Parts: sequence; C-alpha cells; structure tokens
Amino acid sequence: MREADWRRATELVLGASEVALVCHVAPDGDALGSMLGLGMALRRAGKRVRASFGDRRFAVPRLLRFLPGQDLLVEPAAYPAEPELMISFDAPTVDRLGLLAPNAGKARELIVVDHHPSNTGFGSVPLVDPSAASTSMLVEELLGRLGLPIDRDIATCLYTGLVTDTGSFRHASTTPAVHEMAARLVATGLRTDEIARELWDRSPFAYLKVLGAVLDRVTLDAGAADGLGMVWTYVARADRAAYCLPYDECEGIIDVIRRTDEPDVAVVLKEDDEGAWQVSTRSKGKVDVGRACIAMGGGGHVRAAGFTSHDPPEETIARFRSLLGPSASASPGPST
Repeated sequence: MREADWRRATELVLGASEVALVCHVAPDGDALGSMLGLGMALRRAGKRVRASFGDRRFAVPRLLRFLPGQDLLVEPAAYPAEPELMISFDAPTVDRLGLLAPNAGKARELIVVDHHPSNTGFGSVPLVDPSAASTSMLVEELLGRLGLPIDRDIATCLYTGLVTDTGSFRHASTTPAVHEMAARLVATGLRTDEIARELWDRSPFAYLKVLGAVLDRVTLDAGAADGLGMVWTYVARADRAAYCLPYDECEGIIDVIRRTDEPDVAVVLKEDDEGAWQVSTRSKGKVDVGRACIAMGGGGHVRAAGFTSHDPPEETIARFRSLLGPSASASPGPST
C-alpha cells in the first residue's frame, strides 16, 4: 500500500466536515465493527457522520447488536445521494455495497478500506492491504495517522473485527501484529469474555432445530478438488421458516461443517429472504477457494470466500466443484 494513499486519505478526512461511511451488505463483525469504530472517532472529532449498509432489509444481525455506535446508522434511503467524502469498509467490489453502490459511484471522493486479495481497485483512494488480517487493522492505522484516540467503545468495535476475521486468533492470518493490536485494544478496558459470549456462545433454540435439518442432508464428496474432498450442505428458506429463524442466525453453520476431518473444502449455501443463495466457502489451505469464488462472481481470501447464486444448490455446487481442480491448489503458507 502506497504512503501517498495514506497521506491523501488523512488529508481528505481531516478536511471534511461531513463523512459518509458504508460497509458491505449482510455485514459481519469486521465490516460493521470497522465502520462504527471509525465513525465514533470521527464524530468525537466534531464531524457529521452517517453510516449504513445497502441491504433491502436493513437490520443489524443479532450477534452484532451489542456493538456501540449504532446510533450512527441510517437506512439506505436516508444516505447521502452524492457524498463529498465516502469511506467503504471490507468490500472488495462496489457491487458488495448493494443499494448504496450508486451512491459510491457519485461520491466526489471514495476511500476504500479493505484487506481482500480480490479487491477490484474501485474508489479514488485505495487503503487496501491483503496482508492485513482484518479491515479493522487498517482502521486502527488510519486512526493513528489522524491522531484520534481509541476509547473502550471504539476498541470494542475494532476488537470484534479482529477476532471474527482471525477466527478468535486461530487462523493462519494471526501474526504478532494481530496480538499486539489486541493487546492495545484490551488495554482500553474492554471485556473480551463478554465479546466472546455475544459472538460465539449464544443462539436461539430454533438454531439447533435448523442445524439438525442441515446436518441431516450434509454431503461428503471425496473426489472433489482433485481428491482433496469437499463437504457441503444448504439452508433453505423453508428450513428457517419452519422455526421462524432469521437469516443472519445461520452465519455460524459453516464453522460446524468445516470441522469435518476428511475434506479440504467446506461449503454452505444459505437461501436469503429474497430467494438468492449466499454461498460461504472455507479451505484448510490446500485449495484456493477465493479463486473459485471470484470465478463465480464473488471474492474473498484463499481460505475463506463467498459468492451469490440464483441457481438451485445442486447446480451451484456442480459449477463450483468444476473450478476446484489442480490449478486452484493454494501454495503452502499463511492464509490471508
């Protein structure tokens, strides 16, 4: 990442009186945490801040409703149509901004803060570093360059981004720099046990019922990925409707499926409320699922990526499987 881009980003932010923030649709902990963390810091610096994400059903996922700073959020309809300064978070493509993609196209300046290797280079000022374990790491760097302090509320947001994208420090992307950042954030007084409980140790009873149905149809395809194997399953709208389970409660199912010893690749297809299939993929490291997801119109990392499909699960999996040949094998080394 170029030093000139950091300088330009800090100049734009310091010179702006109003900043519009946006993260990707169906926000996860890193996207929403990064956006709210920077948003609170900018508001305390005296700037007008509006933050949003471009989902048709505008609602913060239940698992993230503990995050501070949500009074900054506005629905997409109330977002500035042509922002003077817009900052996006954790979005590798402009399409991932959903309903707010046209606003990004009309922004006078668009700073893109992201860590995905599949980032397409959109925006006028790229703060894109694929070697960063999370987008929140780049936000901490930006706050330091802006001279803005990090208090417990801001730290809670940034720590959430850090732990979700490193799998609670279990992924290969966990570097000494990750632990050093965590130490700085914990020093503000945040409660790591409370954050962990909100993120990983809570679910409604309905989740268990849906999980049972999903596990009942799970498939192990030992021949996929040139014999490295793939395990996959899907969550239909009908599964969730039977127990009144919201879509965002299904996010953690991929972490159950990926524990299977035999295959390198794990895939979960989740049918959203509009009928599209949101596909989450994971790899133990021998297969580059990010490359395959890019070919399917999505993106992500070597070991964690996703895409959207409008075809039935079996057809979608067949297409995805065809992209997992030897050429998609990932070289050994840290995951991004």
